[in-house]
Amino acid sequence: MNSAPYNSEPTLTQLVSGLVSDTKLLLRQELALAKYEIQEEVRKTKTALACLGAGIAIAAIGGLLFIAMLVHLLSAVTEWPLWICYGIVAGICVIAGAALLYGGKKQISDIEVVPPQTVETMKENVRWIKNRAKLEKI
Repeated sequence: MNSAPYNSEPTLTQLVSGLVSDTKLLLRQELALAKYEIQEEVRKTKTALACLGAGIAIAAIGGLLFIAMLVHLLSAVTEWPLWICYGIVAGICVIAGAALLYGGKKQISDIEVVPPQTVETMKENVRWIKNRAKLEKI
């Protein structure tokens, strides 16, 4: 008989090996889950964009028909020729569109890509790191 008692506890090597194996498995599962979640979000985004595109197209057609209706309403009320009514409605649309474009351009020019507070904070961080590095060299 073997007089050495049976030791059922794993060795340090076995523990580390198991830990590495479990970590690899966990990372693979996390990556697979992230990939699935990204694919799902892409699918949702495509569906939403398709709905938005269709909605914009239908709204644009409705807007054009509404403008045509306004032209004919103006013609019926004033008894002016259609070409004058089309010109008046088109002129109003051009003026409204130009005003919206001007307002949008002004708003875009006011947008700051990097907020000034963030820039100042980053400068302070760089100064602190430089000072810290100088102190450690001494």
